[in-house]
Amino acid sequence: MCVYKRLFIITLLVILPQGVLASTWKIDPVHTSVEFKIRHLMVSWVKGVFTEVDGTVDIDSVDLAKSAVKVRIGTASIDTNNQKRDNHLRSPDFFDVATFPAMSFVSKKVLVANGQPVKIVGDLTIRDVTREVELEVEDFSQTITDPMGNTRRGASASTQINRSDYGLTWNKALEAGGVVVGDEVHINLEVEMIEE
Repeated sequence: MCVYKRLFIITLLVILPQGVLASTWKIDPVHTSVEFKIRHLMVSWVKGVFTEVDGTVDIDSVDLAKSAVKVRIGTASIDTNNQKRDNHLRSPDFFDVATFPAMSFVSKKVLVANGQPVKIVGDLTIRDVTREVELEVEDFSQTITDPMGNTRRGASASTQINRSDYGLTWNKALEAGGVVVGDEVHINLEVEMIEE
């Protein structure tokens, strides 16, 4: 690369306004999973997923810390592989999907280390209760071009919440001690995105 071309590129990067190199990515719901698990009867874990998820990720390629995430998850899409339990989870005892059809996550801060996002801090809203959570980012892939010409990338993240913090307090005591449903919820996210 000649000296003049190199100087032009460097100058362009300096004078471009912030955000010019940012790009918007749409979450691909077909290749994204929102998984959770919670204690049942104090002895085992019950796992489930939410199958309706959409949102956008704005990635600032110059400064990843300026990136942002906005996600919406349909509460009625809960699936624990048991229809009776799923109907109970959709009822007012838990998510009350008729009143609160969606929960959301909106990022407030992205922490970066060694050029990679490592933590996303944001507001999680369930049943109109909003609390700050931290997503631990475990993977943030490079971009690829799929056979249809779309630019894609993926990410994995996890967090833990207490369901009672969001008004999900239904429970029953066990005769031998303990309760039917645990309070701590483990959440794992596998996200695939398409550049818009």
